[in-house]
Amino acid sequence: MRQWHAAPPAPGPGLVADLVGALGTPDFARRLLDGLRAEVPADSWSAYRLGAQPALLMSASTEAEDRTRACWSAYLSGPHRHDRSLAAPTASGDAALRLCHAVASDMQPEHRARVYEAHGMAERVSVVRREHDGSLLALNFYRHQGRRPYADAALQSLGEVATAVVALVDKQLALRTPAPSPRARLAARWPALTARELDVCERLLRGLSHDGVAADLGLSVTTVKTLRNRAFDRLGIHQRSQLFALAQGTQA
Repeated sequence: MRQWHAAPPAPGPGLVADLVGALGTPDFARRLLDGLRAEVPADSWSAYRLGAQPALLMSASTEAEDRTRACWSAYLSGPHRHDRSLAAPTASGDAALRLCHAVASDMQPEHRARVYEAHGMAERVSVVRREHDGSLLALNFYRHQGRRPYADAALQSLGEVATAVVALVDKQLALRTPAPSPRARLAARWPALTARELDVCERLLRGLSHDGVAADLGLSVTTVKTLRNRAFDRLGIHQRSQLFALAQGTQA
């Protein structure tokens, strides 16, 4: 099994242009695979996160039968608990990317049998990053059984574009994740706010007057103003415009 660091960013302009155009689309994973194949002839690929809550983030295959999800299920059936094949920086939040190349025979017996042999996988080259919460982000590019192994030139090419590819995957994931609501942002940042105070702030952010908030919540106007004042005191603000700024994340 080989390991090395990603090279400084040096992506081909055509690759970046093609994949930027694919950002936000449902077929981003397949287009990334297709875009890389001239230099890195992977038969399938997957992006997943390992940690307290393992998650398959995206995947695609060049074949009619996409084996990536079946491989992920097999991986979670036990092999992930003992997998040491993904080398990564030891410090949480270390931005350095590490690449590692492995063939089926490098894997522990359970991993090799359940994932590689059962689903026709022959080898893998991975781009790995340690996240701030200690989890691992892994982008895995597979060659299937019966295919020629990766050439050294392909491994070098992936190292040269790894930084750009990870940045594009990060952006795709961000675009795919719904933005938190203003209420959720307030609740996350100021957990001391009560549910009723959040109810009032949420409706003020929707543009309701105090009378409108009172009617919507079935409260008196006096109670609404009391809840507003308590919430504003907790937030350290005095005006509704400051509440909008906090909810949009534009005020510290």
